[in-house]
Amino acid sequence: MRKITAGLFISLDGVVEAPDQWHFPYFNDEMGAAVGEILGGADTVLFGRRTYDSFAGAWPEREAAGGEDAGFAKVLGDARKIVASSTRLEFTWRNSEQLEGELVESVTALKNGPGGDISLSGSISVVRQLLAAGLLDELHLLVHPLAVRKGMRLFDEGETSIPLTLTSSKAFRTGVLHLVYAPAKSAGEGTYDDAKKQLPRE
Repeated sequence: MRKITAGLFISLDGVVEAPDQWHFPYFNDEMGAAVGEILGGADTVLFGRRTYDSFAGAWPEREAAGGEDAGFAKVLGDARKIVASSTRLEFTWRNSEQLEGELVESVTALKNGPGGDISLSGSISVVRQLLAAGLLDELHLLVHPLAVRKGMRLFDEGETSIPLTLTSSKAFRTGVLHLVYAPAKSAGEGTYDDAKKQLPRE
């Protein structure tokens, strides 16, 4: 079974929208390595349409320009790119295709099919749906020490909670935290009577 990994730049107050407007001051070699870990190990990248449009509008030109980021641009270009959208799309970026069918059903089939790991970058609506369906194996959050105070948050309103377990954490020199979560079967049980036993005593 293929592993599905999502990576997101996120502010301290939970904003994940338009990170290009606030996260670059925190981008150092440690974050570059984390991004490479999330995206570089996969042979397939799954996108929502808006995130794909953003990537397709930048990375092919960066690969062609042959600059410092051309190597990473080539990795993205060579990867199989699958775009979830309800609108019929046409592609100019190589190795791009549209996800056919309903998202959860189609990604379940993709996960159970042949191939290497699958990554997501951004694509908040897709991440939300895959989290709720229990299809994400790892959620990488690069938490910035910044309250953006406007924009879309990662988690929206819902009927049920989504329990997760922290599998690893690392603090970068910039103050960014790289937190990796995996699905948990439940959040466990507890009451105030259980908690008060842990309070400081005189």
